[in-house]
Amino acid sequence: MSNLSREEWVSALSAVPEQSLARLTERFPRSWKVTPKALPQSGLGMLKLRETTLGDAFYLGEFPLATCWLRVTTERGEQAEGCALVMDDRVERAEHMALCDAVLAARLPGWEEVAALIEEGIELRARQSRERKAILARTRVDFSLLDDVGDEDA
Repeated sequence: MSNLSREEWVSALSAVPEQSLARLTERFPRSWKVTPKALPQSGLGMLKLRETTLGDAFYLGEFPLATCWLRVTTERGEQAEGCALVMDDRVERAEHMALCDAVLAARLPGWEEVAALIEEGIELRARQSRERKAILARTRVDFSLLDDVGDEDA
């Protein structure tokens, strides 16, 4: 797996199709005890910014947010915690990501598959970035030609 920090795992996992993520988590042993550390939730997050001249705070907008924080205990007594905060309104998706976070962080059985899925997400994000840059390049405007017109009206 690439040298991605743990904070970036959820971002990479959010790029992969939901079915791939669900299939992976379904393959984890059923004997594992998964308990929530906090109640999984979905709702809206508010983006608060500070206005630069007067320093007044204002809300720029809102976005969907799903959160999950859980603990996994294996049949051998190994424990790991995982967490996910996702710009999504699906709690189940956040739960899958938190489970993957715990498995990879503690190197529980199946961590190699989680690492491979994260790599897939990194590749999908890179492809998406290249596509966006290509679109942006096509819309670039060259304003240098405006300087050649001259000041005939002045």
